[in-house]
Amino acid sequence: MKAGIIGFPSSGKSTLFKILTRAGIGPAAQYRKRGGPAVGVATVPDSRLDRLSALFRPQKTTPAVIEYRDVPSFNRAAAAPEIRLDDFRNLDVLVHVVRSFDQEPSPQGEVPGFPEGSITELDLELIVGDLTVIERRLERLEKDLKKMKNPDLIGEDRLLRKCRQWLEQEKPLRSLTLTGEEKKRLRGFSFLSEKPVLHVLNLHEGAAARISRAVEYYRLKTLTGQPNVELTAVCGKLEAELAELTDEEIEDFLTDYGLAESGLVRLIRTTYRLLGLISFFTVADVEIRAWTIPRGTPALKAAGAIHSDMERCFIRAEVIPWNVLLEVKSFSAARQRGLLRLEGKEYPVQDGETIQFRHSA
Repeated sequence: MKAGIIGFPSSGKSTLFKILTRAGIGPAAQYRKRGGPAVGVATVPDSRLDRLSALFRPQKTTPAVIEYRDVPSFNRAAAAPEIRLDDFRNLDVLVHVVRSFDQEPSPQGEVPGFPEGSITELDLELIVGDLTVIERRLERLEKDLKKMKNPDLIGEDRLLRKCRQWLEQEKPLRSLTLTGEEKKRLRGFSFLSEKPVLHVLNLHEGAAARISRAVEYYRLKTLTGQPNVELTAVCGKLEAELAELTDEEIEDFLTDYGLAESGLVRLIRTTYRLLGLISFFTVADVEIRAWTIPRGTPALKAAGAIHSDMERCFIRAEVIPWNVLLEVKSFSAARQRGLLRLEGKEYPVQDGETIQFRHSA
C-alpha cells in the first residue's frame, strides 16, 4: 500500500512522515529521496501477529508495511497550483495533515474554523489540478474526433465532460457516482480528487485529552459521511516523544495523558478501514507473516498475494482464526479437534485468519 502525506506549509506533515517511517511503530525504517518526495516504509502494528510470534517463536516475524511519500507542500502564495502529477501517481490514499495545534476557542467559546478551511482549500487544489488535466485531454479529443468518430473516444469524451461538470461545482471526483466501466476508463488519469483521503488533525500537546473527540470539537462530523473520506487526530509533539521511548515507557506515557493508544496506531487502522483492507497470517517455523488484502478477497487471490505459483497451482486453503490457533497452540491440535477448516478458491478470506495454502507445486 502506498500513501502520500500531503498538506500546506507548517502543518507538521514532514514531522509526521519522519515519525511514521523511522520510529514509533515497530522497527525503525530508513527513508530516502527520490527526486521530489521523501519515501519511507512504516510497519503496521498488529498485536495478533505479536502474540502468534510469541507462541511459535519463528526465525523471523514480518509485519505488513505501508509505503509513505512526503509530497512537497502546496504553495498558497503561488499564482497557479504547483502540483506534480508524478508525485501522486500510483498512490492508494492521500493522508492530509491539517494544522490544528494552535486552534483554541475564543473567550466567547467559538471554535476557529481553520481546520475545515484547510480541508476545503486542499480539495480545491486537487480539483483545479484535475480540471487542468481534463481540459488538456478534451482539447486533444476534439481534434481526434474531427478526424474519426471512434466509439471509445466518444465514450471518453462524454465521461470527461461529466467529470468536468462535477468538478466545476467544486466537488471532488471521489464523491461522484461512477459505474465500474467508468472507473476503469478513468484509471489511467490518476485523478487527484478521486483518491480516498484521510484528514489527520494535528493537535497541540495541551489538546491531547480530546484527541478521541477532535472531530466533534472542530465541528467536522459532516465530513465523516462523505464517500471515501475518513478523519482522525494525532498530536505530533507527543508522537515524537513516544518514538524515543521503550514499550513500557510508552504505556505509562499514554496513561498519563489519558490515551488508549498511539495516534499513529489509530492513523494506520483508520487508513485500513478507509481502503477496506484486512490482514491474514501465514505461520511456519521459518517465518510468521502478515499479509494485506482488500476485504472480500477470495482464497485464490489471497494465495496470489504471497506468490503467483500458489495462485496458479492452488488446491485448497486450511483456515483457522488467529485467536483459536492461539488457544489450541498448534495446527496439529487444531486438526485433531476439527478446528482447521478446508476452504476452496472462492472462499472470502476474513480478517485475522491464519491460512496454510496447499498447492501442487
